Formats: sequence, structure tokens, C-alpha cells
Amino acid sequence: MRRRHPDWLKVKIGGGERFVKMKALLRDSKLHTICEEAKCPNIAECFGAGTAVFLILGDVCTRNCHYCNVKHGKPLPINSSEPFDVAESVKKLGLKYVVITSVTRDDLYDGGSKVFSNTVSMIKKLNPGCKVEVLIPDFKGHINSLKKVLNSDPDVVNHNIEVVENLFPFIRPEGDYKRSLFVLKNLKALDKKVLTKSGFMIGIGENWDQILKTLVDLRNSDVDFLTIGQYLQPTKNHTAIKKYYTPKEFEELKKIAINLGFKHVESGPLIRSSYHAADVFC
Repeated sequence: MRRRHPDWLKVKIGGGERFVKMKALLRDSKLHTICEEAKCPNIAECFGAGTAVFLILGDVCTRNCHYCNVKHGKPLPINSSEPFDVAESVKKLGLKYVVITSVTRDDLYDGGSKVFSNTVSMIKKLNPGCKVEVLIPDFKGHINSLKKVLNSDPDVVNHNIEVVENLFPFIRPEGDYKRSLFVLKNLKALDKKVLTKSGFMIGIGENWDQILKTLVDLRNSDVDFLTIGQYLQPTKNHTAIKKYYTPKEFEELKKIAINLGFKHVESGPLIRSSYHAADVFC
């Protein structure tokens, strides 16, 4: 029997001309978006507003996180034209803020950081004035990979912690909580001017104290921007929802996070890591 979500999780399935144009362009260019791969609940709103999170390095992940709907297995070889294809699509859509993310590619010697760097550089070359946010994997904590990404001068670097530390062995067995904090902390150490961001889901088995500890750990890692959202089980084969947090509880977490010193916080049932990403510059 399908679980019924609370009323506050119901979203309007929109469309419109911009939505159709975005879908058509992505199909023609053979590009992927995390919006589609991860079945994001905000896809209609974001596509309709001309915003998309481009997924580079293919659509097959080498890891198997138990909350994620992205395909996992053996990835295909890298598409050498991908940086140009993404940049050209950004130009065709007239986007002013772009988010670039990827599957995790542990099979690559640099985790795909060079492709991230080339993509950011190409977007900025073909789209002067366009701001670029990258949502990176942990690159196994390799500093040289972080340097490659930072050398392309992204405006925001995001690395999601995803879940509280206690859940990593069960939900993210191939990830490492402390390694992710290491990545976030070192982004600022390598480039003091870069804006950093992270986010995580709740409702997957954590308790309130564990959430608060995660907030403190992220702030102690010099994270500027934060997102907190409700976990939604993508299929019956993924980790089940343990709790639905109310909008009031999300608002309380936002207040706590702001008081801890985060510069911008998006916290709500339907918040995802790149939802309203450009708002930090408004």
C-alpha cells in the first residue's frame, strides 16, 4: 500500500512554455539533469522558471546510497564534448545562474574534477556574467581534485552532507561523514573568497539532537549556505520514511541555523539542495 504524504507535501504539477522548451532542449542535447534523475518534487516549478541542475559525467553512479534514485553500476566513458554542450545549452536558455552536479565517479583518477573545471570555465566563457554553482562529490577527499574545481572560479561550491553522522553506515555506506566535513573545511582553506554550501535530509531515522549536531558541525566547517529538506522515498526499494517533519519544525531549524551564523538558510519539507539557489545573490 502506497504511503500517503501529509498535505503540506503536495505540489502542483505545472508546465508551461518554458517547461516544454527546457525538456525539449535537454533531450535534443542528450544532457542529463539531477532534477529528472532524482525525481525532484520541484521540477515543474524550476523548469518553468528556466532553472535546471545539469548532471555531468554521465547518469550512472559508482556508489549506491540507499536514499538516491540515480542509477548505479559501471559508468560509460566520459563525453569529451560535455563541457561545451552544457555551456551552449545555458546560452540557448539565457540562464543567469547555473548549477552543475555529477554522479560520483570513483572509477576516475581525479573523480571527474577536471570535467567540472572545464564545464565551469566553458560556461563562463560563452555566458559572461552567468554565475555558476557546483555541487560536487567528495572526490575521496583528494585536495588536488578540490583545487582543480576551485581553479575554474565557481561562485558557489556545494557538497551535501546528506544525512546525520549516525546514519552514514546504513544510508551512505561508501561515504564518510568526517571526510565530507574535511572537504567543506578545505574548500575555504584553499580559497577564502569562495562561498560554500551544504545540505541534508531529515525524516530518515535521525533524532533532533543529531540534527543539531550536524548543524554545528557544518557551521564549524565554515559552510556559508545551508539547505534542509524532508526525505521522500523514491521507490519501495529505497530506505523508508521514518518521520514527516512539520513546516513549523523546519522553521525552527532555520532559526537555529541562522543563529549559528549561516548566511542563508532554506529549510522546508520540499527544499532540495539547489532550490532557489540564485536567491543568495538577490
